[in-house]
Amino acid sequence: MKIAILDYATIENGDLSPLNALTQNIALFDNTTPAQVIERCQGMDVIITNKVVIDQTALSQLSTVKLICIAATGTNNVDLVAAKQHGIAVTNVAGYSTASVVQHTFALLFNLLGNTHQYIADCHNNQWQHASHFCFLDHPIDEVAGLKMALIGYGDLGRAVAKAATAFGIETLISERKNSPVRDGRIAFDDAIANADIVSVHCPLNQETENLISTREFKLMKSSAVLINTARGGIVDESALAHALQTNQIKAAAIDVLSKEPAQDSNPLVQYQGSNLLLTPHIAWASKQSISRLIKQIALNISAFENGETRNRV
Repeated sequence: MKIAILDYATIENGDLSPLNALTQNIALFDNTTPAQVIERCQGMDVIITNKVVIDQTALSQLSTVKLICIAATGTNNVDLVAAKQHGIAVTNVAGYSTASVVQHTFALLFNLLGNTHQYIADCHNNQWQHASHFCFLDHPIDEVAGLKMALIGYGDLGRAVAKAATAFGIETLISERKNSPVRDGRIAFDDAIANADIVSVHCPLNQETENLISTREFKLMKSSAVLINTARGGIVDESALAHALQTNQIKAAAIDVLSKEPAQDSNPLVQYQGSNLLLTPHIAWASKQSISRLIKQIALNISAFENGETRNRV
């Protein structure tokens, strides 16, 4: 069995041994440009891709490929319709990064409310060394206990964040889908974001959620609210967020994902210079343990396919 990993650099921090146990014939490519996809996939039985796009043009020329393993939960980088037409199975992996995403979500939240990033910068800039007291309190520090967190998306990730939030004394508001009847135990979308001190996004990106949070939604939020997005960039309107931060419509935001990645210099959030915005480079999912779980699940997907089973097929 021949396997090609098209963007190996995104998973190289994990344990590759489960894949090596399947075959020693693995081609590792740190990154693959669109022009290189067909060449690198030809003659392969299995393709592993995290974010490299495999479209109809490529699929039509990959006669040996039997299986595409997406090293992620989202599947929008593979043309699923074309894959089915060409008889190529596609799998993904879900749930592997829950602990990592929860940890990063709260790391961002605590940074925002404690202004930790600003205090660290001050220490590096000799502010503490010249303070007149044993401490200096130039930036406000808020506690999370007693705050309300609106969860946008209540799958495995949303539930795990809610569990952790409860441990910190945060009240969770489970948002219903926008413009949908409200189910038991949930709160209308507008009410959730209007009453929340923290809005945390954990839903998939699709036609329903693209620009889900934009100018209208920021006007509904408290001026003291903070927004955290560790899901997908296109869910939050980036221009509207930059404006909301600049005009103090909301207090702060922490963003791990952008609509186009890697980040572009022209992105309004990249250009924004205010200290009330934290940007991290799509790393919420990427603990060593998370990546190792991902690789193990991919290996299980491949083994299942070889045995005629339909594990994690999309």
